[in-house]
Amino acid sequence: MTCKTPTLQSKLPLVGTTIFSVMSALASQHNAVNLGQGFPDFDCDPSLVDAVTLAMKQGLNQYPPMPGVAVLRDTIASKIIALHARQYCATSEITITAGATQAIFTALLAVVHPGDEVIVLEPCYDSYVPNIELAGGVAVRVPLGASDSPGSFHPDFDKIAAAITPKTRAIIVNSPHNPSGTVWTQTDMLRLQDLLAPTNVLLISDEVYEHMVFDGQQHHSAARFPGLAARAFIVSSFGKTCHVTGWKVGYVAAPAPFSAEFRKVHQFNVFTVNTPMQYALASYMANPQPYLDLPAFYQRKRDLFRAGLSRTKFTLLPCEGTYFQCVDISQVSDLGEADFCQWLTREIGVAAIPLSAFYGSGFDQRVVRFCFAKKDETLHAALQRLQTL
Repeated sequence: MTCKTPTLQSKLPLVGTTIFSVMSALASQHNAVNLGQGFPDFDCDPSLVDAVTLAMKQGLNQYPPMPGVAVLRDTIASKIIALHARQYCATSEITITAGATQAIFTALLAVVHPGDEVIVLEPCYDSYVPNIELAGGVAVRVPLGASDSPGSFHPDFDKIAAAITPKTRAIIVNSPHNPSGTVWTQTDMLRLQDLLAPTNVLLISDEVYEHMVFDGQQHHSAARFPGLAARAFIVSSFGKTCHVTGWKVGYVAAPAPFSAEFRKVHQFNVFTVNTPMQYALASYMANPQPYLDLPAFYQRKRDLFRAGLSRTKFTLLPCEGTYFQCVDISQVSDLGEADFCQWLTREIGVAAIPLSAFYGSGFDQRVVRFCFAKKDETLHAALQRLQTL
């Protein structure tokens, strides 16, 4: 019998392996210090692991409710009202997700119809555009920063306004911003609120780095602004907040009608999320101090890393939040970003991510991104190598 493998027509013909997987594999191959992919190389709080073990031993190992266990949703609602003065109903407006990426994808699947346009602000996280396309939508790319201000990644509201059409269904914003480390100001959020007020455009607010804002600045969640909260899916990540990226647990807060549509999709793509980890996170997050201390924890690492980079030929860009530091490589190499990151990993032994990977056009502005969510000894080892350039 002749066996035939049918030909597939790809839904994502332009998508290959993500740059994060590529650079992590290259770092492993060359025994490089991996400052590319955004994950900590240190352990989470041992009490959080103990809480998971306790939940398992207590028999909390079967399916939880589809939207998430009640105690965790209650904890999230309490956190949001304490930090952002916005009351969400834990029963009908908060849903636990299998990480933030699933949350964003599910929100898009719930609201985007074929031909709808979704605005993304570039550079942007690499899941946004494929998610939009899989939902049948059209991504409309708007660059961050003014053309006369290189190295700036703050929103240009004239460009955003020009991109809104009758087909615009949603806009995705991300603050604190990956990859640039930019934090939207209160003025930025108010301008966004005013811009969207006369429209039916929905907001997907990616706030996974909400607890990593430095130098006394404040994270301005969409939840703080009534005109934004009323049209927003607000996404966050326990993986980022609790140093457990591999657990893939996040959540969405949204008005009840939005959450109802979100859950229709959620129940058929993941149904629900790991039970013992939900109970453990509820127990751990009941004490707000760990996440309230997170800005100082990561600012110390940022300052250590920036001080070391200041003794290299790299030009440091501002880092207002997240755990990413971008640098201009113009004084170090004539290579483009992607080739430079490959060379840096092979020859110097430090992995980074080219910013061009966050643009649909592959726009190369001679900037690369490092992750400083690492042990001090990891950062020192990387800096020692980088200072030889």
